[in-house]
Amino acid sequence: MIDLSIVIPLFNEDESLPELIEWISRVNRSHGFSYEIVLVDDGSTDSSWQVIQALSKTHPIKALRFGQNNGKSAALNTGFRNTSGEVVITMDADLQDSPDEIPELYNMIKSGQHLVSGWKKKRHDPISKTLPSKFFNRLTRIISDIKLHDFNCGLKAYDSRLVKTLEIYGEQHRYIPVIAKRNGFGKITEKVVEHRARKYGKTKFGLERMYGLLDLLSITFVGKYKKKPMHFFGSLGTLSFLLGFLMVLWIVWEKIHAIYILHSSDYRDVVDQPLFFLAIAAIIIGVQLFLAGFIGEMMVMNNTRKSDYIVEETIGLD
Repeated sequence: MIDLSIVIPLFNEDESLPELIEWISRVNRSHGFSYEIVLVDDGSTDSSWQVIQALSKTHPIKALRFGQNNGKSAALNTGFRNTSGEVVITMDADLQDSPDEIPELYNMIKSGQHLVSGWKKKRHDPISKTLPSKFFNRLTRIISDIKLHDFNCGLKAYDSRLVKTLEIYGEQHRYIPVIAKRNGFGKITEKVVEHRARKYGKTKFGLERMYGLLDLLSITFVGKYKKKPMHFFGSLGTLSFLLGFLMVLWIVWEKIHAIYILHSSDYRDVVDQPLFFLAIAAIIIGVQLFLAGFIGEMMVMNNTRKSDYIVEETIGLD
């Protein structure tokens, strides 16, 4: 096993790639690291793939090219599957992450950390990126109880065992520390890293960042109940069923009380009371929720499928 795998997702970064790859190689050679660079071209429409092909002739590069743009999570997920280093480092391809951070990130993982997340304490981004990031970072800290300032920093270092447990999609790359903790890798820390101004091109930021809250809720819910859906649906179903059953008992008791104890003829039939229909609805909903939990349990036990993306071309892969 080699020392380092550097995973770089990219989309239309043909201008920055030569400088970035040369910089990464120079840093790794100067520190004596054995390394590989795993590039995932997320459906670029410029000449990024041709640049990668040329660079692969002189650098230890593995590369994959998607036929369409699937997003950063898909690119990272695919890149992680093709790493072979003891330590895995991710960074963006736009030269805003400095490869000079690699040695210290590597040493922090080798000292026992499972994940080290970069913290861009001083940022060179427009307010359209910094304001949403501050909001989501604060919200994620509250929900996850992970004390990081910057969950979405592209510059991160991982224990290789951790990345092999990750299965991310949608916009879940923003919450990898949360998923790591859920998977049992709780030694998570951060390191202040240099954030450089963009040198080439323009930001790929879009409105999809605003879906981050939905992904956070999804990760939180799925992380807790993915392997035990019956605990969620079964509990709600049992509660609803018991509530409906108790309402039925109350209605029946009222009728018995009126007829046999009070000897009154002034009472409504059971089916004439709105409470009766609420009770029946609660019982039916309870049974349905319980069955949903049961079906979910069977799906969990039989699910072996992973997310797959169409890779059109590869370089350096067996």
